[in-house]
Amino acid sequence: MKAPSLALTPRAVNRVRFAAILGVLGPGLVSGFADNDAGGISTYSVAGVRFGYDLLWVLLASQIVLFFTQEVGARLGLATGQGLAGLVREQYGVRWATFMIGTMLVANVGSIIAEFAGCSAALGLFGWPNWASALLAATVVVLLLTRGNYSKVQYLFVAVGICVSMAYFISALLAHPDWGRAASSLVIPRLASSPAYWVAVVATVGTTITPWGQAFIQSYVADKRLGPEDLVGERLDVGLGALLTNLIAAFIVVACAASLWAHNQTNATDVATIAKGLEPLAGSLTTVLFAVGLLAASFLGLGVVPLTSAYAACEAFGWETGVDWRWREAPAFYGLMVFFVASAALVVLVVPSSGLVQVMFTAQVVNCLLLPFVLVFVMRLSADRKLMGPLVSGRFLLSVGWLGTALLVVLSVALVVTSVTGA
Repeated sequence: MKAPSLALTPRAVNRVRFAAILGVLGPGLVSGFADNDAGGISTYSVAGVRFGYDLLWVLLASQIVLFFTQEVGARLGLATGQGLAGLVREQYGVRWATFMIGTMLVANVGSIIAEFAGCSAALGLFGWPNWASALLAATVVVLLLTRGNYSKVQYLFVAVGICVSMAYFISALLAHPDWGRAASSLVIPRLASSPAYWVAVVATVGTTITPWGQAFIQSYVADKRLGPEDLVGERLDVGLGALLTNLIAAFIVVACAASLWAHNQTNATDVATIAKGLEPLAGSLTTVLFAVGLLAASFLGLGVVPLTSAYAACEAFGWETGVDWRWREAPAFYGLMVFFVASAALVVLVVPSSGLVQVMFTAQVVNCLLLPFVLVFVMRLSADRKLMGPLVSGRFLLSVGWLGTALLVVLSVALVVTSVTGA
């Protein structure tokens, strides 16, 4: 009797390949969604209120750079199975690793505080006091990250990101924007010489392409135990994440431009005020959606940024990292994560609400100023053929990456010059 054939049909082979690609998805999407955290939403909202549709071109430009820099980070994780900090320590020594981690943590601390401020602002619209929102946010995030596992954490992050996306997409539609002007502003830059404009440009870039995001994508790829064979799936993952990040950002800018800016209400400086101001112009549902979106995004950022900080610090010193480990197996990883969350929560309880608004915006500017330091390490490592093997970055990828790094340096210099001279 002839044994049955075990060969797969072409259709079955394609299904297997598709399933394998879907299994890779996660790091790029989570990183993309998390870029639109409380600080990001605040930055985009203020940009829309003050400058209308004029900063949409920044989102398109940053999306291109974000895709290529995130792909480089993903390639590093796929090729080496290590996070960025660990590679820097191995290749350049503890001093350079400490410098890079210190640089990143400076930006991360501001971002974590911004997430708590976002939770307070969102829940404050429903009557919650600051202390209650900080306690709730800290408790939920710590329990999630210390008692979950990789799959549960990833799926929850993606689900929250989808909720944020829908909230701001609907908000933009309810505001009845001028889509023609929005489309032209996306591809035709409208430049201004004022320091406020360039601070907004730098902050917008800084909340889209972040030091922690660059480290997170690599650490998460390594934590998921993906390898070189997963490049196609991870490239799709990164592409979707970059697209959704800037699409959500554009919806936020458009909603604020079509409502407050279009009615000459350009003095709002925080999301809570902006959300309240939307009600008489775009309806109460828009205000609720803005608040819910801000709360969900803040929780997502609170999960991702402390996680990234713990990843980076532990990788730099060779300690165990990963959400699949138990507390007793990776005490430094979980201890640092809880420390970052608790410290930021205490700051939010001490600092007045008016000061938190400035912290949220300043954190994004600091992100942009510090990002070139991180990207230099990323680009140098990705060009190392011995380290990367077949996943070494080619001439095109390196050219785009170094060009993006150079543009970030130019933006940083422009910010400093305009701030000092007042031009």
